[in-house]
Amino acid sequence: MTELRTAVSRLRRELAGHPSEFPDRGIAEDELAALDAMAASGTPEIPRLRRSLLLVAGAIGSVSALAPGLRAVRIAVDLFGEPPRHS
Repeated sequence: MTELRTAVSRLRRELAGHPSEFPDRGIAEDELAALDAMAASGTPEIPRLRRSLLLVAGAIGSVSALAPGLRAVRIAVDLFGEPPRHS
């Protein structure tokens, strides 16, 4: 949980300080807030974590300055393992 909260907090700060506006910035901010809330709850749902990660990646993926922070969030989400597969 600590790794996720730390990574999300870092990326939120980097995004807030990034000077460029881009079309999906609001989506990234909303999903980072959702990731932070899930981490704070103590029992996040893995599929929801992964969905939020995908939305953040899609929203800021082309902003190279934010790539290291995004990578840290992905690594933190990966620590929770794979979501269960449904048959």
